[in-house]
Amino acid sequence: MSNSNTAPGQDLAKRIAALDTDSAIKRLQGVPAPEVARLLASLPPARANDLLAAMPMGERTAVMAAAPVGTDWADSQRYPEGSVGRLIEDPPAVFPAGTAVSAAIDALREVVKQRLVTYLWVVDGSQRLVGVVAFRDLLYADRDRPLDEIMIRSPFCLRPGMDLVDAMREVVTRHYPVYPVCEDDGHLVGQVRGQVLFEQQAFEISAQAGSMVGVEKEERLATPLWRAFKFRNPWLLINLLTVFVAAAVVGYFEDTINRVVVLAVFLPVLGGQAGNLGCQSLAVMLRGMTLGELKSTRIAGIIAKEGVLGLVNGAVTGAIAGAAMYWVVARDGGGDALALGLITLAAMAFSCMIAGLAGSTIPLALKRLGADPATASSIFLTTLTDVVSMGAFLGLVTWLVL
Repeated sequence: MSNSNTAPGQDLAKRIAALDTDSAIKRLQGVPAPEVARLLASLPPARANDLLAAMPMGERTAVMAAAPVGTDWADSQRYPEGSVGRLIEDPPAVFPAGTAVSAAIDALREVVKQRLVTYLWVVDGSQRLVGVVAFRDLLYADRDRPLDEIMIRSPFCLRPGMDLVDAMREVVTRHYPVYPVCEDDGHLVGQVRGQVLFEQQAFEISAQAGSMVGVEKEERLATPLWRAFKFRNPWLLINLLTVFVAAAVVGYFEDTINRVVVLAVFLPVLGGQAGNLGCQSLAVMLRGMTLGELKSTRIAGIIAKEGVLGLVNGAVTGAIAGAAMYWVVARDGGGDALALGLITLAAMAFSCMIAGLAGSTIPLALKRLGADPATASSIFLTTLTDVVSMGAFLGLVTWLVL
């Protein structure tokens, strides 16, 4: 009987986990608040909090009131999305300073039947964290000793308002299974599991690849067709407009292409090479922003480095493309083979330099504007590199050869 009751709930939990937030909220409509609370408690904390935040006020209040033992979403809802506070859970073992080991053991007998206890948090009269005791240490401690004598004083803790990126950088060398979360004054507000931190950061990183081409972080494999369409279509329309810009550049030099037909063969070569180099620069910059490396590095120096890298790489690949241009034109008896080869080299070097600069500045500009640095970056980058590479190539041919 119990299996038939739990299977539908587990089924629903899997479906909710696979949906985007709005679709999940619609799917939960009509489900009793206690069942929704149990379902959300089985999801990763960040996901549960996102769903709660999207619920109507009355529904959210009812679900939070029905939260299972050890789950208190009221605290985590006070903190912004993407912060440590969104991942916290109620600590199952908090004891005032001076508590005897025997008293702690007795108090935990029932708790361990419902919650996993890794650490005991010791607090003072103002609920400020003063020490931590590993659960296994209780087995070897004298039952009459107070926790104060076996605890580790002034333990490491996270702040609830910290960004996940900053938190990951703090814990990467510590590898504790559970971390206390305290306000600036040391007041203990909860705990967060290391596994949850790493899972959430892995999700954020995995979403970057889609964000770069206009796929919303919210979209999942199970997102309904119409909603997926609404997620993607606006960015595709923007991409269409930017493609028209690149096409307008080619159209402007239509006479040049008609007079030197071989140029049409080399236009995709320049555009593709510049676009790929720009994406390399963009990937390095996004990685640095994700890992917080920009705080310890001069941004102007990074941009200059990417520009120089683009110029050097463009010169190398441009020399090869220029040699190919010279061979193609000379083979057909054209008199401008050398000029066209040198123009190909110059255009490739210049466009790759601009691509390197663009790849490093576009995410910085998006961040300055308050947008996600990864959002649709490649759409803007590709347009810029296409316009510059084709414009430079065709413009130089028009100016120097025709």
